[in-house]
Amino acid sequence: METFLSWISRLFFVGAFVLVGLAILERGANVVGYTFSPTYQSGRLLEFAAVMLVFVIAIKLREIRDQLKTSKT
Repeated sequence: METFLSWISRLFFVGAFVLVGLAILERGANVVGYTFSPTYQSGRLLEFAAVMLVFVIAIKLREIRDQLKTSKT
């Protein structure tokens, strides 16, 4: 279970940074008058990235809690 959560955390972390990069590119394209994603604006992409990072933080805090529990016993 630990390795699964670790992989999910890494996947979400990378995915969040990819979304941030896409949001920056989308914003730059919008300034020029183009768009990469007609369905999602750059602000929405940043929101998705923030949600993914919240899950990464929650998973990491859970891992830290589990490590502290095992080190105390």
